[in-house]
Amino acid sequence: MAKTAELIVDGKTYKFPLVEGTENETAIDIGNLLEEAGLITLDLGYKNTGATKSAITFLDGDKGILRYRGYSIEELAASSNFLEVAYLLIFGELPTTDQYKKFSDDIKKHTMVHEDTRKILDGFPSSSHPMGVLASMFCAQTAFYPESLDPNRSSEAVYLSIIRSLAKMPTFAAWAYKNAMGHPVNYPDNSLDYCARFMKMMYALPAEQYEIDPVVADALDKLLILHADHEQNCSTSTVRIVGSSKASIYSSISAGINALWGPLHGGANQEVILMLEQIKKDGGDTDKWIAKAKDKNSGFRLMGFGHRVYKNFDPRAKIIKKAADDVLKKLGVNDPVLEIALKLEEVALRDSYFIERKLYPNVDFYSGIIYRALGIPVDMFTVMFAMGRLPGWIAQWKELRENKEPIGRPRQIYTGQNLRPYVAIKKR
Repeated sequence: MAKTAELIVDGKTYKFPLVEGTENETAIDIGNLLEEAGLITLDLGYKNTGATKSAITFLDGDKGILRYRGYSIEELAASSNFLEVAYLLIFGELPTTDQYKKFSDDIKKHTMVHEDTRKILDGFPSSSHPMGVLASMFCAQTAFYPESLDPNRSSEAVYLSIIRSLAKMPTFAAWAYKNAMGHPVNYPDNSLDYCARFMKMMYALPAEQYEIDPVVADALDKLLILHADHEQNCSTSTVRIVGSSKASIYSSISAGINALWGPLHGGANQEVILMLEQIKKDGGDTDKWIAKAKDKNSGFRLMGFGHRVYKNFDPRAKIIKKAADDVLKKLGVNDPVLEIALKLEEVALRDSYFIERKLYPNVDFYSGIIYRALGIPVDMFTVMFAMGRLPGWIAQWKELRENKEPIGRPRQIYTGQNLRPYVAIKKR
């Protein structure tokens, strides 16, 4: 017998079916609530509302679990690479050798962007935030590929848009950085793999030989894997709700980039570095700032510690901590700000105050350290995040399309004026 939930309103009982996921998550299906009871639910921020069924990512914050398509994030980070994970997220299974070769070769064929895109880039002053530049260049692809606007395109045409999105994102990201630096842009070197190609476009200077550091490239690859998807977060939900109107993949992802740009979403690792710089400017006394963090009346909060979703620990943090250690060791960076970060990390991992409250360093803390060590400006941190999150956005957009989900249309509780008569201005 199917399980149901009962809602009693003014003595009248309404029954709604329970829906169970493959990991025993249970939801009440209230799709007919308005029709049957004349009611809607109110859930500010949608924190208890399931907007979709998805087979892409499983997240259990209480147990510190993150899986892509059933594979643990720990195993993928240890044994896979970013493009393989991207294929897994988008198409549902790990690729065979032939599938992976075709996928990576197809991406290499589309890393170049239309030269007119340079004209768009040239229109941005160097003071432009790289995220604004990235979102604009991505959305502009609807002009270069107008066929992407057709909501009834074939699966082959959709595949091509997916390939173009993955191929051009590193080019756009590197160009956004070059624009901010006032440097001439570099074109993709397709003799290199995905991360190395991006690094060369971003860091290489004219007439200089750029050598790829394998430790840095591996750390970047792991960061992209760890950020590739994270269930129905703000930017992912944005991609899905924009996509539900049958908007193109480029428009939908551009919307996701803009949602990620918000400091409450993608700016967490940037906030870590700004906090560390504040501590350094104050003299670098970490004990003083640890005490402030423990004082609930101080108004100070340690950024990069704990996580709103993970109530136990962030499984991604354990993975990226080693990558951060490897990068700092390999580069031999002498940076007072990063020294402060390591002191805070040491305290948080042994201090009972942080342990009891499960305020462990999270992925934003360690990714901020890595980006700082690589000399990446804080304004570029969210761009790096977007590059990693792209496969998840694509997978979610594709899943929505294939499931033929309806257009998103949240309801509201109106709290404004009741009906009142209009008074012409001359009579007032």
